[in-house]
Formats: sequence, structure tokens, C-alpha cells
Amino acid sequence: MRGRGNARSSRAPAVSWRPATWHPRLDMGRLHCPRSSTGHRNLPHLFLFFLFVGPFNCLASYSRATELLYSLNEGLPAGVLIGSLAEDLRLVPRAAGRQDQQARPPERTGAEWSPPLSFSLASRGLSGQYVTLDNRSGELHTSAQEIDREALCLEGGGGAAWGGSISISSPSSDSCLLLLDVLVLPQEYFRFVKVKIAIRDINDNAPQFPVSQISVWVPENAPVNTRLAIEHPAVDPDIGTNGVQTYRLLDYHGMFTLDVEENENGERTPYLIVMGALDRETQDQYVSIIIAEDGGSPPLLGSATLTIGISDINDNCPLFADSQINVTVYGNATVGTPIAAVQAVDRDLGTNAQITYSYSQKVPQASKDLFHLDENTGVIKLFSKIGGSVLQMHKLTILANGPGCIPAVITALVYIIKVVFRPPEIVPRYIANEIDGIVYLKELEPVSTPIAFFTIRDPEGKYKVNCYLDGEGPFRLSPYKPYSNEYLLETTKPMDYELQQFYEIAVVAWNSEGFHVKRVIKVQLLDDNDNAPIFLQPLIELTIEENNAPNAFLTKLYATDADSGERGQVSYFLGPDAPSYFSLDSVTGILTVSTQLDREEKEKYRYTVRAVDCGKPPRESVATVALTVLDKNDNSPRFINKDFSFFVPENFPGYGEIGVISVTDADAGRNGWVALSVVNQSDIFVIDTGKGMLRAKVSLDREQQSSYTLWVEAVDGGEPALSSTAKITILLLDINDNPPLVLFPQSNMSYLLVLPSTLPGSPVTEVYAVDKDTGMNAVIAYSIIGRRGPRPESFRIDPKTGNITLEEALLQTDYGLHRLLVKVSDHGYPEPLHSTVMVNLFVNDTVSNESYIESLLRKEPEINIEEKEPQVSIEPTHRKVESVSCMPTLVALSVISLGSITLVTGMGIYICLRKGKKHPRGDENLEVQIPLKGKLDLHMRERKPVDISNI
Repeated sequence: MRGRGNARSSRAPAVSWRPATWHPRLDMGRLHCPRSSTGHRNLPHLFLFFLFVGPFNCLASYSRATELLYSLNEGLPAGVLIGSLAEDLRLVPRAAGRQDQQARPPERTGAEWSPPLSFSLASRGLSGQYVTLDNRSGELHTSAQEIDREALCLEGGGGAAWGGSISISSPSSDSCLLLLDVLVLPQEYFRFVKVKIAIRDINDNAPQFPVSQISVWVPENAPVNTRLAIEHPAVDPDIGTNGVQTYRLLDYHGMFTLDVEENENGERTPYLIVMGALDRETQDQYVSIIIAEDGGSPPLLGSATLTIGISDINDNCPLFADSQINVTVYGNATVGTPIAAVQAVDRDLGTNAQITYSYSQKVPQASKDLFHLDENTGVIKLFSKIGGSVLQMHKLTILANGPGCIPAVITALVYIIKVVFRPPEIVPRYIANEIDGIVYLKELEPVSTPIAFFTIRDPEGKYKVNCYLDGEGPFRLSPYKPYSNEYLLETTKPMDYELQQFYEIAVVAWNSEGFHVKRVIKVQLLDDNDNAPIFLQPLIELTIEENNAPNAFLTKLYATDADSGERGQVSYFLGPDAPSYFSLDSVTGILTVSTQLDREEKEKYRYTVRAVDCGKPPRESVATVALTVLDKNDNSPRFINKDFSFFVPENFPGYGEIGVISVTDADAGRNGWVALSVVNQSDIFVIDTGKGMLRAKVSLDREQQSSYTLWVEAVDGGEPALSSTAKITILLLDINDNPPLVLFPQSNMSYLLVLPSTLPGSPVTEVYAVDKDTGMNAVIAYSIIGRRGPRPESFRIDPKTGNITLEEALLQTDYGLHRLLVKVSDHGYPEPLHSTVMVNLFVNDTVSNESYIESLLRKEPEINIEEKEPQVSIEPTHRKVESVSCMPTLVALSVISLGSITLVTGMGIYICLRKGKKHPRGDENLEVQIPLKGKLDLHMRERKPVDISNI
């Protein structure tokens, strides 16, 4: 996919394009910067010089500074071509259709320039996030980081400098520029190019309201066409037509419409317009969905719930349901008795619906004095005793007054019926405490507690009077003998304040004429501290995660006390068994822990809490708090040892058990599950996660590798998981599985010339062998187990070193081929291993006929095998294998020893050679000393004779 923005070239004020015959080297004459004919070798110096000096000195006078402007859509994938700097700077021919009419430099490709052109950003900065620049072709492409115009301009701010390789510029609300500084090298063709990339907006963001619920209040008397701004308009990060364009309602309810106004900054605000008359008393709320729509193609939508509340105004006045009521009152009615009640209704709310009642000015003062009107409730009560001269009919005009309203009117006609006979009388004498007609009793008073005496009598003494107790409660009214008109009011059972606090009863008396009189008694119980606080749960089970923050909230204790007042106020306290780091607020009951809890240290806490009331004496109850500390994955798996060492015999069978890696995790549950794995050398070793058993997949050979160092990782099952590692050292114990390997002589067909003049005790040659095993398995002994020749017993071999020496002087009869069968044996257990080699010694003055000697060597020798084991003094090797920590020291000592031996041997050879040059010798007394440990002359290996004689 290739896409280009509209690229154009604009020049800085001090820059002008050169004609078609321009040459870059000529322009460079105006660049006041050091130059060198070395070209590429000085490019790093030139680059640093431009970075630190150029912006202040050099570039100010350079005439090739250029600006390029590109534009592209945001959100393009990686690899989209933005533009070619080489083409747009006229450094290479344009593609078809890209030539313009201005003067052009010579048409050459970037590769045809010598040296080739190079394009680079002035510094790396953030450029790798958005664009990539091809250093050779100068092509700009989009990078893997998708360009998001909204995020980019928020990052870039409102005006970035050109100092870095890339900047973000947003000089206006509609523009978003990506700024880059590009250097065109090498020095001979240097250009400093400023590249602007305008990021075009696409409709990739839907409008979004800042809140999901929007509320608008409209007065119910709002006239038609009232406009109300809707707060929290929708926001769309896109710009231009891709931004919010219009609003609409999903349901206008036939009462509203929407309009959109745009301010000078281009911001659109929705307005709610009232299209019909509103009445809160008919409907006090309208709910709809407001939708914001942008101008993209296709358009994107955003929505929120719009609640239109209708606020109340005082547009309703109090009204009575009736215009008149009739009331009848007996002349013997008790003062304070309610005789009637009026009630008006106002459909408004709050203060607009407050109603007060009053008498009209037309009501006579005598009627007002006789009947009292409660201005708040509208209740009419008998205010004074009805006398004989009182009018039999009273017209009470009552007004219901509302704020800003004309009063509503109702008329109450009160008719008074005079009583001819005097009613019975009830005269109380209180025993219990009585204040203002209310008798006060303590709860839990005993049964038959006396309250009052009542005397019942007829004022005229003509009629028999009876009485009874009216009302519910634990009371009884009984005659008090021996008196006929005395009655005692007393309790019948204990009373409980928590069950009922107030009783209202009445003593009713009537005579034979049917006249009734009622005396109301109000009984108020007094609370006593007879209830202890009660916890909702006797066992309070709580949980908290370990490593909690200090003063962490655990729970809020709540206990109830049925008593009242101070007796019912509950305070909370910790029990004596509670740890000191738990705190309990005595007023609120909030239980906290002041320190961090560690489950691995203690998992469960159990202690008591007390709830105490303020009574005298106080009562209390106890509950138990059971707190469980929940585990967090705060402990890494822990190996029982930092380092593990295992000793394993070599050739150990595959998947055999090497050893157990023990690991623990102090956490619980899944956080304490541990999985083991081998970090390195997992191709050789494997570990059983369940048992921690370490195994080798293959058989191990000590001679190939004597020890292994592994790292085992333990990972727990927490989220996130924690891990630890341990070092495992596996040392292979040697098994005698390798026979000695004879390195010299190299074959049974090689031979050595021994001169007859060789002195007894002189070394002749050696057998050199090595054993790949270690310890006793590598201790080698040499022995001659077979001989063939004129007098082969003249030679002996050192069982330790393998050096073969001449034991007796050679005689004339000893000339010829001597063949020694040498057995090289180790001291392995349980069965030593060995190898054999044939040592061929040719005794003669010279080797005149090699073919003859070789024919002798080809013949199968008839040698009797001697079953005599070599007697070698071996130092005890019963000591245990030294620890691996001694190995570096032993290796170092071995290297030093070997180096010393090599140095001494070399010096000896050098001295011998020097002596040989100073003292010429005859053939008859020529003897060459042969090194005994691996330093033999190559003549032996080539089966050529070596002369051996006395010096």
C-alpha cells in the first residue's frame, strides 16, 4: 500500500533555489564550517559539529535550508509512503507525473552520487514511534506505531521547537503537525531540511457526554419558547465536521424541542426549548434520551439520559372540600374537648403548600373565647365552660390562608344543647406521682400497685351512680370496701417500658337517667435499666488480608439496648484477652488493627469485646471476635539450602534418582504451591515437580564432563508469582571404565636403534600411557610380560614411569632385534584394566637394511607371556575426594609443575646441543639422550633408528 500526502516545497525567507546548473560543491563555499577531503571518515565530526555549533553559526548563513510539507490521515498502517525527500528536493528524477516547471538540479539517482547520498534524522528522539526514514532513498514511511491525531496533539502541546528530530505542533485547534529535522549527507552535498507532516483528522471518535445522567429544571410557569442551556454537552476529540454537529431527543413528549448554538470558538451547546404549557401538579418530570451526532461519514453517536424536572411555583391556593359544617355540643361538655376539625388542601409543594387557619373578623369575640381554633391543625376545642347564658348557636367563619393566596372560607355552625340534669361527678385522689394529669409509674412495679382513689357521686343525691374502667392496659378499678362510693385503681401485672411506654384509660360513671361522665387518666411508664446491650451476633467472624495498612478497618460492632436515654447508650470495649494492637472506638464501635498482620506468624485471632450501657448499675454483654488472616503471596519459595551438591557415579542410568531438592513456601493454598524447573541444561536434567527429585535424562560420562552446575527455579502459584533459585552441583564419581591408552610408542611396528656401546643403567626409551579415569583408576603401572630376542632380559622397565633402561652391558652376541611385550595396567576396582604394546629395540651399530628390520617386525613373535604383575608402590588413596573448591588450586599447581619440567627439560637440551657443537665426536662414541616423558624424537614415530651411545 503506497499513499502520499500533498507534498510541496517552501523555502525559508533567506533561501532561494539555484538554477539548473548548480553544483553542490559551489554552494558549500558559503558554509562556514570546517571541511576535510577525507569525506566519510570525518562524518561523525561533522555531525557533532552541526548539532552543537550549526544551529547558532553555520546554518544561519547556509543557503540550502529547505522546508517540506506533507499531509496524511491518522490511523494509517505501517509502511505507508509519506513522501520521498530525494524526489521532493530534486535530488533524483521524479516519478511520472511529479515533475514541475521550476529549475531542477542534474537528474541523478541517490546511488549515482559519489559518494552516495545519505538521509538521517538530526537526532533520534521519538521519531521511531511514528515514522521511519530510509537512509539511502530518503523515503518517509509510517511506522508500526499508529498515528492517533488526538493523542499526538495532546502530547505535543501548542508549539514545539525544531531542536529535536521530531516534535509535535498544534498551533491551532484544527492543525496538528509532526515536525522533523533531516540532514542530507555527505558533507559535499549537505542540506538541512525541515519536514512538516500535517495529520488529517478522520472520524474515529464518537461523541461522548461527560456524565451519563443530565438533569435540567424548568419552572412550571416557564413560557413557550423558553431556552435553557443543557450543561455537560458532548465532547468529540475529532475536529471540523467530524466533531459534534447536532443534538436531538429520542422523545420530545410533545412539550420540548432542541436547538444548537455555536459560539465564536466553534463550540456547540444544546438548548432545551419549551414548546407547551407545563403544570407540575399534572406531571412533575419528563425523561428522555439526548443524542449527540457528529458529521462524519457514517456519523457516530453518543447518548445520555436527560431528566427534565418541573419545579413548583405557587400557582395553587388552599381549598375546602365543603363550605359549611354543623357541630353539636352538650352544655356539660368538658373543657378542652375537641368539638370539630377543618382541613383545607393546597396542591403545591413545600412552603408553597403551607396553610394556617384563623377566624374571620366577623366572628364575635364571645365565640372566639368559647371555642379555640388551632392555627396549624384546624382543630376546634371547647376553651371554657358553657354557662347558662351562652348562646345556643355560634357561627364560626374560618379562613384557610396560603402564601400569596386569597383565603378559602368555611363556616362551622355550633349548636349547644343545654343539659337539664347535673351529671355524676368523678373526684380523683392520686396515690402515684401525677403531674398535669399524667401519672408516672416505674416499669417493673409489683402487681397491685395503687394508682388513685376515685369518689363517684350524684350531685343531687337522687340517682344511683355506677362506674367502670374504659381502655386497655394492665389496670383494674374495684370498689374499696367498706365504702360504697370509693373505687381503687391499681395495676394487675408488671409493666415493661420496652413493650409499651404510655397508656390512656378512662373512668366512666353513669346514673340511672343515662347520663355518662368520663375521666381520662394518662399513665406514663418510667424506664429502668433492666436490659443489657445485645450484640447482633455472639460470634463475629472477620477476615483480613495479611500485610494490611496500619489502622486498617475491620468492622463496626453494633449492639442494641432496649432501654431509653442514658440507660440505652452503649459503649464498646476490648476484652482482656485482645492483643494490644487491636483498637475499638468506644463510641462508634469501629474495630481496627494498628499494625500489619502476618499470616505466616499468626493466622487466627480470637478475643472478646464488651458492650456496656450507661445505666446505674451498668449492664454489659460479651461477644467473641474470630479474625482470620487471609494469605497473600508475600513469601518466595525457599530452598532448604542455598547450594545443593550431589555425588553420582558415572554411567549412572538415565532417569535414575540423583537427589531430592527440598523447597518450602510459607504461604498457604495456591500461593504455597511450588513448581520446580531446571533453568539451564534442561536437555540433560529434569526435575520431578511433585517430589523435587532430580534426574538425568541420559547416562553421564565423567570422562566427557566431570561436574555439572545447574540452576533450579522454584515458582509458586500466586498472582503475581514469586520465585527463587538454587545452585545445584553434580560431581561425577569415577568408575574404572577406561583402560590405559598408550601414546608412545604409537604402534607395534615402530623400533629404536640401540648402540652396542650403551652403558648399563642408561635409559633407552619409554612407554608413555594415560588413563582418562581418576584416582586409583588412573594410577598406571608398567611391566614386561613377554620377551623375544638374543638376550631381551638385558632390558627392564620402571613400573612407575615406564622408562626402559639397559641393565647389563651389551655383548657381541646381543646384536639383533629385541622385542618386549609391555603391559600397561591401571589399579581400578574391582577389576583393573590394561593395554599392551610391543617395544622393538634393534641392537646394532647402524641401520644398514631397514627392509630387513621391517620384515622381522612383520613376523608374529613367539613370546611367552609372563603373568607377573608389576610391583608398584602406590600411596594410599583412601582419602575422600576433595571438595570442588580445591580443584582450581590443584589445576594451578599442575600447570606450574608442568611448566617447570618443560623449562628444565628445554634448558637441558639446549646445553647438550651447545656442548655437541664445541666437542665434535666420532661415531664410535656417539650417544643421544632421549627425553623420557613424551619428548622423544620424531624419528621413533617415523620408524627410523636413533643412535644411543655414551657421551
